[in-house]
Amino acid sequence: MNLGATADMTDRGMFVDLFAGCGGLSLGLMNAGWTGCFAVEKDPMAFETLKANLIDGPGYRFAWPAGLEKRPYEIGRFNQRYWSLMKGLGGRVSLVAAGPPCQGFSFLGDRRKSDSRNRLYRRFLKVVELLDPDYLLLENVPGIDVPHGIGARRESPRPGRPTKAFSHRIRDQLLENHGYEVFGDVVRAEGCGVAQRRPRYFFVGVRSSLWNQEACPDPFDLLHKLRSDFLRDKGLDPEEPVATRDAISDLETTGRDLIPCDDYPRFKRIVYEGPETAYQKMLHGDLNGRTPNSLRLVNHRPETVERFQRVQDECRIGVQLRRTELRARGIRKHQLVILDPTRPAHTISTLPDDQLHYSEPRVLTVREEARLQSFPDWFEFRGKYTTGGRRRTEEAPRYTQVGNAVAPFVGELFGRVIDELDDILKQSKE
Repeated sequence: MNLGATADMTDRGMFVDLFAGCGGLSLGLMNAGWTGCFAVEKDPMAFETLKANLIDGPGYRFAWPAGLEKRPYEIGRFNQRYWSLMKGLGGRVSLVAAGPPCQGFSFLGDRRKSDSRNRLYRRFLKVVELLDPDYLLLENVPGIDVPHGIGARRESPRPGRPTKAFSHRIRDQLLENHGYEVFGDVVRAEGCGVAQRRPRYFFVGVRSSLWNQEACPDPFDLLHKLRSDFLRDKGLDPEEPVATRDAISDLETTGRDLIPCDDYPRFKRIVYEGPETAYQKMLHGDLNGRTPNSLRLVNHRPETVERFQRVQDECRIGVQLRRTELRARGIRKHQLVILDPTRPAHTISTLPDDQLHYSEPRVLTVREEARLQSFPDWFEFRGKYTTGGRRRTEEAPRYTQVGNAVAPFVGELFGRVIDELDDILKQSKE
């Protein structure tokens, strides 16, 4: 199988990324030393971002198979069209990673058992069958580990309700039908150097024929063991989570000049003056003060600014505000939080108005949210900034891309974990 000449590649450490979004998980795995083979993402805007940064980008590049067109694909149609290509790659891909849609599992949405997206993991299983990797990595919301019919607090289900979570279905099928030992747990992004709490449920799968229980620790025990060195390598304190202000203070508007935004001149952006904190310098990298993209500020109406200012002046920071608090101030939203500058942010969602800036009466920019997700400043987001109405469930503009992404630092730490697992298991066979 010709994989092209876009990257140096070895059989060990090659991965594919399914439901790849804009590429947060791929970027993290590449930062950990893994080589991307190909990625599958159906949304044109998210794929445009992925392609610009990691497929045709100036830095990391997937070792893209010759004959595989670089374009968006729906996973089912991809499997039908390219099953022979994947069969030819069988045994050469070490890891299949995936972040299937989470809306049907999330307690923030309708959480419907009948949501068709809940069963997209079956497309993932088909790819596993064809590629036959040694390792698997899946990411989703914690609700995937809670049976439908049970609330966020995990109360007992009503009589007659099913009690098997989708996480158990996935685990059972991987073990019984595909031969993988599967481990799962919730990991909070703030413990991985991300300036955001963001709890997410991860599965790590290891081929049963490779697994050696006596020689190898549980992958999540290994993650906790490697975490401190991972953070120290980045110049971070393992005992001190990254605060919101440390991540985005250089992007504040107060005291800075505003100019027309490059790609949307009707909107304003700050004149960027460079990073201020060690964390910002790390994510800014070697841009040497150059302006990151996606700094566009939202054009809030004066009355909206006034409402936001009232909320900031009168309400608690760092907690989800009650609906009664919001209604009293003319804000009709299900949820809103004022960010606490001294602590990691709440989970970034796909809706930009779910969070208010800690000191300015506005929502965050795409770049600020990307910083809170641990995306580096060189990573450029493409497509529209936001959308509304029915299209919110059909499109992935920039805010949605960031909100749906796996935080790159989390993906990088898991890349190290699986690499360490591989070393331990190979040594145990010698």
